[in-house]
Amino acid sequence: MGSGHHSQNTSGNLKKVTRKHRHYERGNLLTSPGTLTYVGPEVELKTRIRKIRYNEKFIANEAVKTLADCIPSTTETDQITWLDVDGIHETSLIEKLGKLYNLHPLLLEDVVNSEHKPKLEVYDNHHVFLTMKMLHYSDTTAIDIASEHVSFVLGDHFLISFQEERNEDIFIPVLNRLEASVGKTRKNGADYLLFALMDVIVDNYFIVLEKLGDNMDHLEDSILAGIDKLSLTDLYALKRELTLLRRIVWPIRDMINQLIREENPLVSRETIPYYRDLYDHIMQIIDTVDSYREVLASLADVHLSTISNRMNSVMKTLTIFSAIFMPLTFIVGVYGMNFDHMPELHHPYGYFCVWGIMIVVTAGMVIYFKTKKWI
Repeated sequence: MGSGHHSQNTSGNLKKVTRKHRHYERGNLLTSPGTLTYVGPEVELKTRIRKIRYNEKFIANEAVKTLADCIPSTTETDQITWLDVDGIHETSLIEKLGKLYNLHPLLLEDVVNSEHKPKLEVYDNHHVFLTMKMLHYSDTTAIDIASEHVSFVLGDHFLISFQEERNEDIFIPVLNRLEASVGKTRKNGADYLLFALMDVIVDNYFIVLEKLGDNMDHLEDSILAGIDKLSLTDLYALKRELTLLRRIVWPIRDMINQLIREENPLVSRETIPYYRDLYDHIMQIIDTVDSYREVLASLADVHLSTISNRMNSVMKTLTIFSAIFMPLTFIVGVYGMNFDHMPELHHPYGYFCVWGIMIVVTAGMVIYFKTKKWI
C-alpha cells in the first residue's frame, strides 16, 4: 500500500480544445442511503495506504500491509496520525477502514463518489469531513482540466486523506516538509495538517489559472492578428473550463468560511488565521476566474466582429468590381447584337471608340468611388 500519484504537463501554447470531462455511471442511484458504490473511472491497481505518525521530535512513515496496522492508537496521544489512502475504488476496504474509525456510512458514501461536489460536514464534533477536487492542467493533445476527487476526515489527533489512484502523490510537498521537519507542520496538530493539504490543492488552482491565462493571451494575440484557423470552439471550450473551475472553487469558499466562523473542538484557534489566509486565496481565484470569463466574452465579440469585418471587406470588393463591370458588360452586350443597321459597326474607328468609352467609364467610376472613400 502507498500514496497516489499524478503527472502534470504545463505547456503554454494554445492547442485544439476538446471536451474531455466525463460523467460516470451512477450505480448508487435507487440504493439505500449509506450504501457504498464506487462512482468513477475503472481502476486496475489495488488501494494502497500509507501511515504517517509524527510529533515535533519524531516521524514514522510506513506502508500499511494489513488493516490492523490502521487501528488508531489510544496510548500515543502526543502523536498525530495521518492515513493517506490511495484509491477509493475498493469499497469493501473503505468500509472496513470506516468501521475502525467509526466513520458515518453517509460520509463513506461521499468518499467513493468521485462525481460528488465539494462539501463540508461535521459529525457530532467527532469528525470533520471535507471533499474537494484536485485539478491538473494537461495539454498534451488538447487543453483540458482533469479533476481528482479528494476527501479528508479530521478527528482527534488523526487525519485520513482519500485520493483517486494516480501516478504521482499530490501531497508529496507536505510529506517532504514533515520528514524534513521544516515549518510549522510538525509542531501543530491534525487541523494544521488538514490546512497544509488543502493549501496544496488551492495552490494548484493558481497553477491551472496561470496556464489558462497563458492560453488566453495566445488566443487574444491570434484574434488580433486575424488568424483564419482560429475557431469559436477554442473560445467556448476555454470558457467551459473556467466554468468548471468556478463551480469547484465556489463551494470551497463556503467550506472554509464555515471552518472559520463555527467553533469546533477539532480546529484550534491558533489554526484559524491559516484558514483565513486560505480563504483569501480562494477569493483571489474566484475574482480571477470571473475576470477571465469577462475577457473571454469580450474576445468572442472581437472575434465575431473581425470575421464580420473581413466578410464585409470581401463583399465590398466584389461589389465594386461588379459595379465597374456592369456598364462595360452593357456596352459589350449592345455591340454584340448582330443587327444589320448598326452604323458603329461599319465605322473605321468604331472599335477604338468603344474601347475609349469603356476606359473613360471605368476611370470615372474608380474616381467616383475614391471620392466617396469606398475604395
